Amino acid sequence: MGGFLRVLEEQRWDDHRYYHHSRINQTLHLISAISFVCAYVIVFWDPAIAALIGWLVSMTTRQAGHFFFEPKGYDHVNQASHEHKEAIKVGYNLRRKVLLYLFWALAPLPLAIDATFFGLFERPSDLGGYVHHVSMIWLAVGIGGLLFRTVHLFFIRDVETGLVWMTKIITDPFNDFKLYYKAPLALLKGELIDPGLEKHVKHA
Repeated sequence: MGGFLRVLEEQRWDDHRYYHHSRINQTLHLISAISFVCAYVIVFWDPAIAALIGWLVSMTTRQAGHFFFEPKGYDHVNQASHEHKEAIKVGYNLRRKVLLYLFWALAPLPLAIDATFFGLFERPSDLGGYVHHVSMIWLAVGIGGLLFRTVHLFFIRDVETGLVWMTKIITDPFNDFKLYYKAPLALLKGELIDPGLEKHVKHA
């Protein structure tokens, strides 16, 4: 267990120091974390609503921070190029995220051919029924994306790395809240880049 927790902390630290320099990104991650926790609670009695929150709020804010606000140039803090960081990323790097989002966008298209998704759902009687079916498909995409990369890591790395990464992803909302709850205040003060990262990296 000690080794598992050590690798988990290492993955969390690498994710933070490589991909969360921007205070805007950190703030968006805080919003994502809060909405993900809400989705975790709601999923027990309404999985469809939880999926809508997860994809349309949590994932949108989270990935917007990475795609639009995180610096893409040479990382002087960690002495690493953006290409190097993308190559060593354990989970979904930006290229993999684009593919995941493409699959997410295309996954409901079969509903246009067969409103029951080839017998998987009941035929919807109104727009709400269609939205419910789409959200359940998106829920499956989310779970599938998590399991796919986990098993993939079993083969390209090892079982422990895959299980640690899956644990990290599931618990990221709680860890992100702990890390970034001060980010909005720092952003309001005009601080666009986290100045503490350089100090932490030098002492790590």
